[in-house]
Amino acid sequence: METIINIILFIFILGVLVLVHELGHFLTAKKSGVFIHEFSIGMGPLIKTFKGKDGINYSIRALPIGGYVQMAGEIYEDDDTNEIPKEQFMCNRPWYQRLIILVAGVFNNFVLAIILLFFIALIWGAPSLKPVISGVEEGLPVAEAGIVAGDVITEVNGSKVKTWDKAQLLLLLKSKDDTYSITVKHENGKYDTYDVKPKIEEDEDGNESRVFGIQIKSEVEKGFVPALKYGFQKFGSLMEQMWLTLSNLFTGGLSINNLSGPVGIYTVVGETRKSGIPNVIFLIAYLSINLGIMNILPIPALDGGHVLFLIIELITRKKVNQKVESITTTIFFVLLLLLMLYITIHDIITLIL
Repeated sequence: METIINIILFIFILGVLVLVHELGHFLTAKKSGVFIHEFSIGMGPLIKTFKGKDGINYSIRALPIGGYVQMAGEIYEDDDTNEIPKEQFMCNRPWYQRLIILVAGVFNNFVLAIILLFFIALIWGAPSLKPVISGVEEGLPVAEAGIVAGDVITEVNGSKVKTWDKAQLLLLLKSKDDTYSITVKHENGKYDTYDVKPKIEEDEDGNESRVFGIQIKSEVEKGFVPALKYGFQKFGSLMEQMWLTLSNLFTGGLSINNLSGPVGIYTVVGETRKSGIPNVIFLIAYLSINLGIMNILPIPALDGGHVLFLIIELITRKKVNQKVESITTTIFFVLLLLLMLYITIHDIITLIL
């Protein structure tokens, strides 16, 4: 029964994220006068479809790993020229309309995340994001270095810190000689910097973790204004955290094995469900931001890749060669599929072991 509930919740979460994203493309394309063939939730084999009064096919497909809005002439004019007026091809719409259509999905994901974070804070309270150390564990590295309860972390390894999200991520990243430079502001207003070498602990599966001995306890505020403030601040903090994660994947600060695919997300969904409704809602907000950021990356085959080609078109005042764009998009699409396959296999191995 637990497995069935987790699967249903997993499909529901992915469905919501994809629906919100594709709805952004759909509504802006329709408003801009672009002809739409199909609006689909899910990929692969067709389960159910019906044609609306607007002539658009609305479909549900078997694999809950994505979705799409099939528009006429998304990149170049296609074979429907005889049936569809040229001005209804997306490629023939003004550049600003194409840009709005391309980024609308990402925008919707970000708005959904802010709304969910606001809702969490409104119902259950808004935790403080300030990186104040509520306590230190005696005998562990932070306490031995001289950091005490009440200190506020302001820098880690030279990077400015304003939230716990960033502080915790920086303390997870690899550091030279496994030593972390932590700057704190004491309650008397004085700043000090400490070199802290975490204690390395191994679990029964041989996985290593760094232990600093920092205790966290955020104060919680109630009310509409604190909730609204938290929604935007937490959104900004998670955005910064994810960009930092991406940059460290390229520089080697994090391993590609830290990424998760559908199997990894399914596992997280199951674990999160056990910890309560607020955490499930937070997970949806987190994944929504993640989906938005991944889609806006300037990689061909993603929304950000199409935006990149549009920017090149605006600079050069001519469309990117159709063959070049098609080949580039295909290559990166295959690479993304291979990356997803690798991550999925790694997730399955991790789950089994």
